[in-house]
Amino acid sequence: MNEGLVTAAYISASILFILSLGGLKGQESAKRAIWYGIVGMALAMAATIFGPGIGNYAILVVMVAIGGAIGYVVAKRVEMTEMPQLVAALHSFVGLAAVFIGLNAQMELAAVQALLAEGGSTDTLSGFSKKLAEKTSVEISILKVEVLLGIFIGAVTFTGSVIAYGKLAGKVDGAAKKLPGGHLLNAGAAALSLLFAAMYLGGAGIWTLVLLTLLAFFIGYHLIMGIGGADMPVVVSMLNSYSGWAAAAIGFSLGNDLLIVVGALVGSSGAILSYIMCKAMNRQFVSVILGGFGGASGPAAEIEGEQIAIDADGVANALNEADSVIIVPGYGMAVAQAQGAVSELTSKLRAKGKSVRFAIHPVAGRLPGHMNVLLAEAKVPYDIVLEMEEINDDFPDTDVVIVIGSNDIVNPAAQDDPNSPIAGMPVLEVWKAKQVFVSKRGQGTGYSGIENPLFYKENTRMFYGDAKASVSSLLGKIE
Repeated sequence: MNEGLVTAAYISASILFILSLGGLKGQESAKRAIWYGIVGMALAMAATIFGPGIGNYAILVVMVAIGGAIGYVVAKRVEMTEMPQLVAALHSFVGLAAVFIGLNAQMELAAVQALLAEGGSTDTLSGFSKKLAEKTSVEISILKVEVLLGIFIGAVTFTGSVIAYGKLAGKVDGAAKKLPGGHLLNAGAAALSLLFAAMYLGGAGIWTLVLLTLLAFFIGYHLIMGIGGADMPVVVSMLNSYSGWAAAAIGFSLGNDLLIVVGALVGSSGAILSYIMCKAMNRQFVSVILGGFGGASGPAAEIEGEQIAIDADGVANALNEADSVIIVPGYGMAVAQAQGAVSELTSKLRAKGKSVRFAIHPVAGRLPGHMNVLLAEAKVPYDIVLEMEEINDDFPDTDVVIVIGSNDIVNPAAQDDPNSPIAGMPVLEVWKAKQVFVSKRGQGTGYSGIENPLFYKENTRMFYGDAKASVSSLLGKIE
């Protein structure tokens, strides 16, 4: 494949990626957008593999086949509830790839410079090595900066994503934890990284890059360990942005225009999403990037009252008498795979002439858009699925609210307790409705470990049990 065809393929793939991102803004266009992305990536891979200067096709084909097979198996096995940690794990691969490519670029550069210093011929060089041999001293300096950025951002992304995966999968404690010294350790590691970067740019060997990589690994680990469970959705989005910038930096190093475009798309969209989510959680964007959120600032407020349970007959009676119902889904719905039963309940209630709507918090679940995807999968009509700012003012006029597997996003402590780890976070004000039913497995706290005063309020009743079984038990009782 000649340069002209590769360029055309890269432009086409870039357009498809942009269309894919644009289509993901709405549930109706999301399926088409995903296909844009699939076709764009297939085109990009084909153009790269069969482009000029590429060899070792046997190895490439085998590795692509192995990678594709692993991806297919993982995608088939992973449940929707495990998607957040899968996304975090995939970010770590991007980060580690950036580190390896950056180190390899430096090794190639050192080999080419040694060849030129010995007066050897560059006629035998090809591909990336040939490009390096043709660069001027200024271009080499720029390349080194690109390598530095790719390695540093990639290393931070790698260990940060591994820790995020561990927290989301329950393999690492979700509480915010920092080593003694806190942010001073991060600042010290960053300062040493700058020192090694300066030494590398000054002509020191690859050992400076190795030490910088180790420091960046530590920074990524410590930053994400210092962020509590309540902020993990923001962390996943933020790491997505990091992986994009790492890819863009390596794209500059390799002279790959498509990698630059894709990295910039991923990096900028991830940063914008992180900013939007920070606003939705009343967090400072820069503070979240620096780590250390999700911990309490003082003793939590005492909770008075007791949790009062209710059975399926009681919930069904309330639904039969209600005119307006709002359903608030959360991660517990995903765990129980209750979306099908919830959709069926919605259909039955609407058939009786009742107003049924869904309230979606920006960080419901453990991944942006998690609940929207589940409801779309269950064929819940798009027009009754509303975002927090669209529906929050309607709770006082609502007869019944059913909370399914949610905790932090309906927690009044965010407004009432200044010492709460989620203090100031906008939440769905479900307690203002006439009646609130909370479908929950037991009396435990949510993912972030924060107690919820909602469960003790006079107009709240606890509908204990598996969410799918609980909602299914209501279906035959709706008259």
